[in-house]
Amino acid sequence: MHPNPAFRPDDRELFSALIAESGFGMVFLTTPDGPRVAHVPLLLTESGTLRFHLALGNALTRHLDGARALAVVNGPDGYISARWYADPDQVPTWNYLALEMEGPVRRMDLDGLHAMLQDVSAHHEARVAEGTPWTMDKMAQIKRERMMDMITGFELTVEAWRPTVKLSQNKPAEERARLIEGLKGEGKLALAALMERLAT
Repeated sequence: MHPNPAFRPDDRELFSALIAESGFGMVFLTTPDGPRVAHVPLLLTESGTLRFHLALGNALTRHLDGARALAVVNGPDGYISARWYADPDQVPTWNYLALEMEGPVRRMDLDGLHAMLQDVSAHHEARVAEGTPWTMDKMAQIKRERMMDMITGFELTVEAWRPTVKLSQNKPAEERARLIEGLKGEGKLALAALMERLAT
């Protein structure tokens, strides 16, 4: 988390949108074997819990239940060249959006895992442009049950939200406009759009 409070908004709507748009993040835990990270699909529930699943063989699976973990989701990011400023007394930096979420984790039962997998696939299938959305019932029941036996579902209750939304909010509006144009020129359109929407 960036130390500048200007980059730490408390905007749960933005956080939810970031998780829904990305749908993917990292879960960190210190285990008896040392620090470990898992890269996982993530689903934020209406009650503010974060759900995810891991393969049984993942290094975190046997340690997560009852532990306190950290989940991280990253949004668009990009290099900010000092040459884009009108003021020559500047240095390069990096603009980015990131969200850390910390809290206790519990293992989900089979019904919870099944419901989560249905919700995750429905969310992402709705964004696929062509064809009929895939659903779990398209699989043979035996195959589906075997595959579900190979994964474990978890739910992290978010007790601490630590965002960083560093979009040059600490710069004058005319300088931010120059940075946005610089990012567009470099093809960083998602970051430029975020700056236009949130920081100007």
